[in-house]
Formats: sequence, C-alpha cells, structure tokens
Amino acid sequence: MSERWYTESVIYCLDVETFQDSDGDGIGDFQGLISRLDYLTRLGVNCLWLHPIHPTPGRDDGYDATDFYNVDPRLGTLGDFAELLHEAAGRGIKVIIDLVVNHTSDEHPWFRSAIASKDSPYRDWYIWSDTEPADRRQGMVFPGEQSETWTYHRKARAWYYHRFYDFQPDLNFANPRVRTEIKKVLAFWIQLGVAGFRMDAVPFIIELTEPGRAEAPMDFAYLSELRQHVQWRRGDAVLIAEANVEPERLPEYFGDAGGSGNRIHMLFDFMLNGRLVLALARQNPEPIVEWLRTTPKLPDGGQWATFLRNHDEIDLSRLTAEQRGDVFAEFGPDDSMKLYDRGIRRRLAPMLGGDRRRLELAYSLQFTLRGTPVLRYGEEIGMGEDLSQPGRFAIRTPMQWSYTGNGGFTDGTPIRPVIAGGDYGYEKVNVTAQRHDDRSLLAWFERMIRTLRESPEVGNGTCTCIDQPMPPGVLVHRADGPTGTMVFLHNLGTAEAEVDLGQLAAEGRQPNDVFADREYREVGDLSALELGPYGYRWIRLNRSMP
Repeated sequence: MSERWYTESVIYCLDVETFQDSDGDGIGDFQGLISRLDYLTRLGVNCLWLHPIHPTPGRDDGYDATDFYNVDPRLGTLGDFAELLHEAAGRGIKVIIDLVVNHTSDEHPWFRSAIASKDSPYRDWYIWSDTEPADRRQGMVFPGEQSETWTYHRKARAWYYHRFYDFQPDLNFANPRVRTEIKKVLAFWIQLGVAGFRMDAVPFIIELTEPGRAEAPMDFAYLSELRQHVQWRRGDAVLIAEANVEPERLPEYFGDAGGSGNRIHMLFDFMLNGRLVLALARQNPEPIVEWLRTTPKLPDGGQWATFLRNHDEIDLSRLTAEQRGDVFAEFGPDDSMKLYDRGIRRRLAPMLGGDRRRLELAYSLQFTLRGTPVLRYGEEIGMGEDLSQPGRFAIRTPMQWSYTGNGGFTDGTPIRPVIAGGDYGYEKVNVTAQRHDDRSLLAWFERMIRTLRESPEVGNGTCTCIDQPMPPGVLVHRADGPTGTMVFLHNLGTAEAEVDLGQLAAEGRQPNDVFADREYREVGDLSALELGPYGYRWIRLNRSMP
C-alpha cells in the first residue's frame, strides 16, 4: 500500500474496554480484540482507530492519562498490544491510536512533581498564574459541567490552566522540553508499530496560553515539526486531527501558506458532519451541496475524514440556531438526548427511527462523499444508545455479539451495562443474528464497503455535485480519479424520483449500477434514472485502463 494509504481506507473506531472481554473481568482487552480481528477483516475495514489505551484513573474515559509510554493494565500488557499490532498487520489492518497530549491527568507524575515545588523540573511543563486570571471563567469545552478554565491549587499556591476538566491540567507547549517529550512519545509508539495517531484537541495543543490573554497565539509550526518527526520515523505514518474550527482556519492545519501540505494529513470534517445531519433532518441535500461547493482547497496529500457518528456527541455548534432547532426537533426532541446545549448523544439507528432505508441512505451518502470514511463500532449492526448513562457514555456501551448473556461481550459483570430489552437490546440486535441473515444491516455494510474498496475514485479523486435542476430531495455527485468516474444518486425524500443525466452519456463506457437500494432498470443512456424513496444508486460511468 502506498504512503497515502489513508486515501483508500475505511477506518473503524472502537473502545478496547467495550469491544470484547477475553478473561471474564468485565473489561474489554487486547486479547479480546485480537479474537475479533477476523470479523473486522470480513467487514472490510483496513484501519483501526483505538480510543485512549494509556494508564488512567478513569475519570474521563481514558482521556486523563498518567503515563504516555504504557497501556492501561486493565486492557493487557505492552506485549499484548504488540501482539495485536502483529495480528492486525497479518490481516492487512493498520492501527492508529489516540494521542491525547493537550493535557495529562492531575495524577500524572509530571503534575505531582510540578505542584510539589516551584523548583520542580516539571513546574513549567504546565501553565500557571500567581494571581487569579481575568479570563478564569471563559473558554469552557464542557458547558454545564465546567465552571472555569483556571483552578487554584492550594499545594502549588498558584492557578493552573485546564481547557477541559480541572483534573486535566494543560501541558505548556511554549516549553521546548514539553515539545521534545511529545516527539519521544510519538517515536515510541511508531517504533512499536502503530501506523499513526488521532490527535485530540489539536487547536489547544498549538495554542500558547497566557493568563489574562483571551486570544492566545497559535503556533502552527509545531504541527510541521510533528509531521516531519513521524515521517522520518515511518514514511507512511499518518496524523489525523480533531480541529473543530472556523472554515477559513482549516487550511492552516493542513499546511503553510505556500500550500506545501507539511502539517496534518487528515482532518475530521465537522462542517460536513453537521450538514449531513441537517440534510437528513430536513430531507433536503442543499446543506451538503453548499459545503461541498465552499470547502477549502486542500494541499496535495491532504484528506478529509468523514463520519456520521463518533465517540462524542453530534456537535451542531457550527449550525445556525434555526438549523440546530430543526435537527433537535427531528433527532433529539427530548432533553435527555442532548448534551452541552450543542449536540445529540444518540446513535444513528434510533435517531432515524430504526428505518432501515434511511440508515442505508445515510451511510451510502457518507461513504461516497470525498474523503476517508470513519465508522463507529456497532453502527454496522444498528446498535442503539443507553440514555440512562451519563453524558457521552450513552453511546459507549459494550459491543453486542450474540444472544448469550451480556451480548457475548463478557462472562463477568460488564464495565458498563450492555443494552438489553426493547428494539435495540442485544436479544434483537447482535452480530450472530445478522451473520445468519444475508439481508441484515451487517451484510449490507459488508457489500457496501467491498464496493467502495473497488471504487478508489471516492477516496483519492475529486468530488463534484452535478450542477443541474434535480427533483426535490435528490443529490447527485460524481467522483473522478485516475481509475475512472463514479456517479452517485441519493434521494433524501419520501417520493419516487426520476433523474435525467443524459448530459453524461458521452462520458460513459458501458455505465452500470454497481450498488443500489433495490433492482432498477438498466441505466441506458442515463436520461431516465429511477430513484425510490430514500433510494441510492452507485453508477460506474467509466473505468480507465492502465
């Protein structure tokens, strides 16, 4: 696979602790994940993204690390992790891990040393103020759960900065020693065999915070340093960034003003995610069309990572108040379904009312838009959420494998309750049941991903909306690449539609459906393409011969 392998990948993200338990302690582990690699191979994914695996007190689901050079002993040992990398590589699956270095746990040895004495060598690894900062109650990431971003520490006799919770003190990236240490962390895991990192909260890593200064300068050069560092260690290593920022700032995360593409390889497309959900709520593709037309141009090698659901809430903060209202009304009408006044803490299947047609449509749309698709564990079988769980834990419930107790996740007491009973309980929704049904959602995902892997234009080509009048609710776009051209039709509405794409006939070389929601008449000259309610069609327009 090329150094830009990520442009033709399907990324599957999971929490090791909720995927598969191997020893009956109720916590998923590396050996359990290894036992399920063949399942992932059959599904068609070729890259795993593992959520935090480092030692942790567990106050923020692993995002509060106490040691960046080790793994949480509940998940196994470093030897178990190395075995996972080996077994995954043998199946053609690359593994990337979360890099959560914006902050540490307040139980990290660095912070403990820092608070012990102003003369500690780790004191300036964190951000301090001797007086109460004027912006103490500004910039909270978790409104309603945070009341401040500066907290006074009695032992340290100073205020320390924390963009997230008060038990997660921010590291001081203005300190060269901190920067050097993070490079060592990257090098350590690359040497062990990981293929890259999902970088958490990247805007806060490059934000050079000072007390009382609301607009801190951003040091994008550090992203260039990290990019160069990882690629000297492993030429095909990839950095995927979480940067939910204003559209005009996005190009800066990919590369410098010269367009060199020397920073982050991939960014999660939060703007597209919000517009996808809005389009589904309104049954109108216009929000998607608008973003595709105004998406900033990426440097060579830059790539979007698309998603419908991830490990967090669906963040609607980039939508207008009216747009958010429409999405909440359709998909999150109850307060229990909302989070931080900006998002929805639900999985897609229940959001769409369990309507199989809409589920297929939504994922067909996501997987055919430009970029690399990211799939959250359990979405391929239509898992639901548990709204009785606090916050984001509603969508972090254990994987449902079978009809047996705890859904086959564990023989012990699960770390979090397995969803039971109702339409989304493990008794109805599980891998075993769907494995024996060739019409199941799981079987559909396998076919869809297999077809996508045969359509490299989606990941490494251009994406263009067909600019002509369309029936209400219909989106038509094309993907053009060195291997040929694909055309995709999606009907977000409930009425039958007919689309005239006769203008493309001259480009066609035996055009044909390669994937669709149902059997349709032959595409012919493309002038009368039928499309059912919530229907979709993937049409191979032409294929370039080597």
